[in-house]
Amino acid sequence: MTRAAYPSDLTDAEWAVLEEFFPTPPPGPKERKYSRREVVNAIRYKQRTGCQWQYLPHDFPPWKSVSEYFYQWRDDGTWNRAVAKLRESVRVRDGRDAEPSMVLVDSQSVKTTEAGGPKGFDGGKTIKGRKRHIAVDILGLLVAISITPANVSDQAACRLLLEAAKEQSARLVLAIGDSHYSGPMVDEASRSTGVRVEVRTRVTERPGFTPIPLRWRVERSFAWINRGRELSKEYTRSIDSSKAWVEVGFIRLMTRRLTQLS
Repeated sequence: MTRAAYPSDLTDAEWAVLEEFFPTPPPGPKERKYSRREVVNAIRYKQRTGCQWQYLPHDFPPWKSVSEYFYQWRDDGTWNRAVAKLRESVRVRDGRDAEPSMVLVDSQSVKTTEAGGPKGFDGGKTIKGRKRHIAVDILGLLVAISITPANVSDQAACRLLLEAAKEQSARLVLAIGDSHYSGPMVDEASRSTGVRVEVRTRVTERPGFTPIPLRWRVERSFAWINRGRELSKEYTRSIDSSKAWVEVGFIRLMTRRLTQLS
């Protein structure tokens, strides 16, 4: 790399962690000429700054090529596989089992833009847009994500979220959430997945913010991904792309952890 570095660029140590997920294809008629590392750097730049594809700096590979890689890696499961592998690596490094037995669940309603795509109105938050439903482990690392129109309740989304989390960890037996994760639909989701759902609420009437044991960790996870301006709103038409951008955010977080930069 001969250009000046951007703050979002991968370090050598981070690329050593990620390189296995983005191998260089063998020589052939469709051989790609752009550095995989530079393509990932460009995607990280967009995730961090929130710029449009066309506004990527010219010292990155052409924006059309970068976007093609992003969508290719979205569709072939590269981002999802990287999240799963990195999460396992972080957990093992911290002395935990590679697979979690417990997840923390919550949702975040986010405004959409003129880009279009599925959307709805969350009457409780008075937000027109989409809702990000996530399950994270005790370290706050992404286990599963489901994105729906904002009018879809946490109860209604619970089953798909737990099913996705169970696919990531056969050890999963417990999910902890707030009072929105109660009712017949949650009970049915628990029965069908074998994952018990436990509600944790405030234990004090003292006014102001009071951290709820364990549950604050999932709220912190939302704060982490919100550092990327690409995720400040739902800018994409495709829900699959929205999920991929969340995964890119967690990949950045976990590579930094594994290289002891955060």
